[in-house]
Amino acid sequence: MILYVVYIFRFFHWQNFGKLSAMTLFFIVLGTVVYRFFEGWSWLDSFYFSVITLTTVGYGELFPTTAFTKIFTAFYILAGLGLMLHFVTAFFEYRRGLLDEFSRRKSQIK
Repeated sequence: MILYVVYIFRFFHWQNFGKLSAMTLFFIVLGTVVYRFFEGWSWLDSFYFSVITLTTVGYGELFPTTAFTKIFTAFYILAGLGLMLHFVTAFFEYRRGLLDEFSRRKSQIK
């Protein structure tokens, strides 16, 4: 368990994490602005809907009502899924690299 905490901590300091974080922040801001102006929701509701949509939680208390926001939401969900899958894949690739490095160091010690 402690090893996973170390992996996560190192992953946050990894150079590609900044790019993934920036892309995620961009998508949340984009969704928030679109829902704020095209649905007329408050900033908080727009932000909330953007986050639950990107993470595919979708509680159902908010939903798009205009044709534009319905189409936007469909593409937003697809892009969000891609972004989240990329994030998870990057984490496990980073983890695999750490394990490979650990195995290499262990074999050099023997």
